[in-house]
Amino acid sequence: MTHQTDHSLAPRAVQQLRRVRAFYLAAALLWAVSAFWEGWWHPGGRQMWVSVAFLVIFTALLAMTSFWLRGRPVATPRPGGVRPADYAA
Repeated sequence: MTHQTDHSLAPRAVQQLRRVRAFYLAAALLWAVSAFWEGWWHPGGRQMWVSVAFLVIFTALLAMTSFWLRGRPVATPRPGGVRPADYAA
């Protein structure tokens, strides 16, 4: 009998990954602008290479998070807007 691994994530984890993905996107854009700016004014300088390094790091994090979220359905709100945890004792 073959062992199957369930790679499903909890809805909370998916929601958190979506938030983190938005942060990674903003950070990657910020570091891209910074790398361009530093490359324009100080080509080959230390600040440019640090900006490029952070750009690579945040782009890799964004790619990994997007890969993990690939194929995950977008959560739809429940009718009435009440989640089960809102009224649990």
